[in-house]
Amino acid sequence: MNREIELTHTSHIVLGLLSMSGEATPYDLKQMVAGTVGHFWSLPHSQLYAEPARLAQGGYVTETREPDGRRRKLYSLTERGRDALEVWLGVLTPEPYMLRDLALLKLFFGANIKTLAEVQLETHRQKLSEYEALLAARPDQGPAGPWLALELGTRHERETVDFWAAHAGSREEES
Repeated sequence: MNREIELTHTSHIVLGLLSMSGEATPYDLKQMVAGTVGHFWSLPHSQLYAEPARLAQGGYVTETREPDGRRRKLYSLTERGRDALEVWLGVLTPEPYMLRDLALLKLFFGANIKTLAEVQLETHRQKLSEYEALLAARPDQGPAGPWLALELGTRHERETVDFWAAHAGSREEES
């Protein structure tokens, strides 16, 4: 019998990743988050270990154990999980994105703009380079969603690099 549970953002992340991978352990989910949605959505790793079991109790995923070896728990979507994901995807999201940026917070409270900008400029240039390399390797087939999210992230990083470059001090202003 399925126990009624409230689905959270973490629930939907797990359901979405399982819809893409077919089957995964909590460790696999942690790795997938790090390489995908973790670039724009942070969550404690402990949630990725607890959430699949909670979703199994609600009938949204199945839980099986490997027959031998480490006997890891493997999770996969049920029809109920697929339906819940589809419903969630169909709900309009009018909220603006939430920006949680420590450097921006420090800037707001009076950090030295030039020294902060120099560090942030390097950080965001590295992230931009990483995103551009991923975009360059885009396969011809596959779901568009992850690539569109990466495109938006890339645009955001370009604008962020431009902002910090404008405030990074004499080195940037002279080049």
